[in-house]
Order: sequence, then structure tokens, then C-alpha cells
Amino acid sequence: MYKIITVLFLSLFITMQINARILPKEGSKLHYRLIGFSFPDEPQNGKYKLEIADGYFNQADSFKKNIINSTTGKKNKIIAEVPAFGKQYTWRVVFAGGNEASGTLHHFSTTIIPFADTNVTRLRITKRAEKNKDAYVFLDGARALYDMNGRPVWYLPDIEGLMNESTLLCDLKITNRGTITFMLRDRCAFEINYNSDVIWRGPNNSILSKYIHYHHEFTRLSNGHYMILGTEPLLWKHRQPAADDSSLYVFSDGKTGPENKDTAYKMFPFGTMIEYDEKGNVVWEWKTSEYVKECDLKYYAPPNGGNGFDVHVNAFFFDEKDKTIYLSFRDINRIIKIKYPEGTVLNTYGERYKRGFSETGKGLFCGQHSCRRSEKGYLYLYNNNVCSKDGSLPNIIMMQEAVSENGNLNKVWEYECTLDGLNEKTLPGAGYTSGGNVIEMPDHSLFVSMSSPYGKIFMVSPGKDILWSAVSEQWNRYEKKWQMLPLYRASIINSRNDLEHLIWNEEIKE
Repeated sequence: MYKIITVLFLSLFITMQINARILPKEGSKLHYRLIGFSFPDEPQNGKYKLEIADGYFNQADSFKKNIINSTTGKKNKIIAEVPAFGKQYTWRVVFAGGNEASGTLHHFSTTIIPFADTNVTRLRITKRAEKNKDAYVFLDGARALYDMNGRPVWYLPDIEGLMNESTLLCDLKITNRGTITFMLRDRCAFEINYNSDVIWRGPNNSILSKYIHYHHEFTRLSNGHYMILGTEPLLWKHRQPAADDSSLYVFSDGKTGPENKDTAYKMFPFGTMIEYDEKGNVVWEWKTSEYVKECDLKYYAPPNGGNGFDVHVNAFFFDEKDKTIYLSFRDINRIIKIKYPEGTVLNTYGERYKRGFSETGKGLFCGQHSCRRSEKGYLYLYNNNVCSKDGSLPNIIMMQEAVSENGNLNKVWEYECTLDGLNEKTLPGAGYTSGGNVIEMPDHSLFVSMSSPYGKIFMVSPGKDILWSAVSEQWNRYEKKWQMLPLYRASIINSRNDLEHLIWNEEIKE
């Protein structure tokens, strides 16, 4: 009797192990068309053939008449693509040259939402790629991953019941361990795997008085920690210039302000940069409120009699090798370089202020986004160019950093964005104040997402040749026309190894 139970147990265990190695699991509902198929290894056979049929079939004869994809491989893992969302599929694996009847039929379906429906949302290609044809791009406004032909292959489903069509999504990108991070603007931050299982979430900051919400940028570091921008709301007011060298601004100590009917105090969103460990503990932070009290910004007198200015931050880049952080202030046209972990400011780029100076000047950049450091050590950014008086478009600037602490930047390269591919007759009014980013690729060409509301993304070579270009659009069912779908940022997967790492990382879970 004991032997019988043991045999039954081992048989059940082996069956469970075999089924665990079969992906997609039977009856899976997938939010992606680019699929990792895995199955038990049979090394003595040398080669496998994956067959996929359009439809749901239980009989081999019917299945064979509807095969739409047949792919061979030498490993028991094969990545293959099915043609559409919102469809049912049947698949099997047989040994090349073996008995086809031996392949067990498996079933899955692909789901669909408006962001993945090309009748509703599309990426219109305006310049086809001659290089990087196998790259894929994440668009945060579209919540999807696209191939270079403009076809969505993956979309972000609802996470924890927090998302609907109007939810603002930001900074959707692949991480250094083959996962995906993104933010729901002003609410929460997530790390997920390709299957959209939640691996890590930012602490529930609605409970934390110091950090009201997350915004703009969220990055997983190589040490497994997470760095993110947050907000610290503080009461402060502007005062008349004093004879001494004190600040023009007074911070509330919690006893002054509205409690004492002092209406001169206003609430302003100061920025924080927060580093969390894997358990959600704060291990490092940097506050703009402390910075303002000590730097030249204490002398800044807002124009038109204002009583404060916005010192939230909108981008950072952590050079982990050099242990420095570049932090961007959009509204004061400034980037600072910070030594990590000391938090000391090494250099200041952009507008500088002194007592009595009440207007901003026109520098190298204005209203900038997405500061980064290139492989050659240049500082580069997406310049929204909002200070331009002649209606100039945003541009990409690459600059040589100063050697001395108070030195200036030296522009070594720039590219002015164009409206090619957009319908200039239906473009919104002037203003490129929100979003935009730029990423250097391995061949030193640049991947660019134009600022909202233009929804244009492109690649440009160092010689300023356009290598690829596209426009994100959404169908307006009321006006019966396509209109631009705004993006805050876009990102790119340009390595096949990175793509495979992402797809096969399904086992990484919270």
C-alpha cells in the first residue's frame, strides 16, 4: 500500500513539475502578443517546432488547418508573436522530424483595451527605421510597448484596480534586471514583471506626512534600491530685502502662518529625492527646501510682485559609477550636480541670482526636462525652450561640463526638433512646457520624445539625420479624426538580450 501511495505521489509531482514548465499556462489571458513559450526539455531530440493556430481547437486535424506561425528552435524556450489582441489561440510543440500527433494542444487568449486597439490608438510611422529595426519603444501616454513598425505588442493592464482610461501614467521603462517600472502620477509607483505581477510598490505615501506624492521620475538602481522624486509641501513667504545677507524667504515653523491669520504664507511644493531599499525603508534623501535656504535662490525676487516660486524638480540622473546626481529644476531653468551620498552641491548650471535681481535671463536652456550624462561625459537634455521669444521649437543640447565649481557649460552639439509628420494646421497653441526626454543609444544616436501635447518620437544620428520617426495618436470619435496622444516620456529597448531578459523574467514576483 505504501509503495502504491509513493508511486502515485511521485507521478502527481512529476506531472505538476512538467505543467509548471509549460508557458503560457493553459487558459491564460495575456495582455501581450510577443510571447515566451516554454515546455519540457527533451535534449535527445535536438530541435523543437512550435506551432500556433488561430482559434480554439481540441483536434489535431482542425488545428493543422489553422496554423499561422511555425517556429523551430534548439532550446525548450521560444519567443514568438501572435497577430492580434482580443483573439483565442491554440499551440503545441513537436519534435522536428518526429511524430506530430504527439504534440499536446494548449490554449490561451489575448485580451484588449482601447490603448491596444489600433482602431482607437495608434503609433503612426512617418519615417521607417533603417537601423534598430528590432527595437521596441514604451510610450507612457499610450501605456504600451510598440515595435518599430508601430504595432503594439504589450500593454499595461489595470494594476490593483487603480487605473482607468483617464489615469495619468508616467515614466514607463525597462529596468536593469529585466522588469518594468512606472508611476501613476501623484499617486503611486510600481515595479512589475512582463506578466504585470507586482514586484515592488512605493510605500503608501498618503500616510507619510513628508512625501505627499511621487512624480516625474522613478528608477531602479543597480544595488536593488529605488530612487524617486517626491514632494514636500511647506509654508513660506517672501519678505522685503534686508540690509544683511539673510534670505528673502521665511519658512513657517508650524506656529506661524494660517493659524495666526498670516495670509502672506503660501503653500509651495518643494522637491525631495528619495532612495528606498527593497523593503520600502528610506535610506537616503535630499530636499530642495534645505537647498533653497543656503544657495543663491534665497535672493530670487519673483517678477510681477509674486511671493514665491516653484522649486519642485522634474528629472534626475544618477551616475552610479561617478557617484554624482544631476537634478533638474524646470521652473527656475537650473540643473545642479550633487555628490552622492554626501548631498553636497558640486556645481550649478543655468540661471543664477543675486540680491536685487528680479528677472530670469535667457540661458542655454529653459523649462528643460530629462537631464542625463552621455558615454563621453557630456551633459545632455531636452530643452523645452519656453523662454524663446521667436517661437523656436524645443531642441536637444549636449554640453561640456565645467571643470571649476563656478564654471559654465559649453555647448558642443544641438538639434532643433521639427514638426515633420504632424499636421501643422491642427497643432495646439504654442507651449512645450510639459514633458519630453532624450536617451543616448549605444551607437551615440539619440532617442527623443517631444514634449506634450505633440506625441512625436524619433531617433536622430550624431550627424543630425533622422533615423526613425513616429507620432502617437488617438481616434476622436466625436470629431471623426485622429488627434495627437500626448506623452510625458518614451523609452526604448534596443537590445535583443534585454528583450529576452524581460520576457523570461515572469518568475520574478513580489
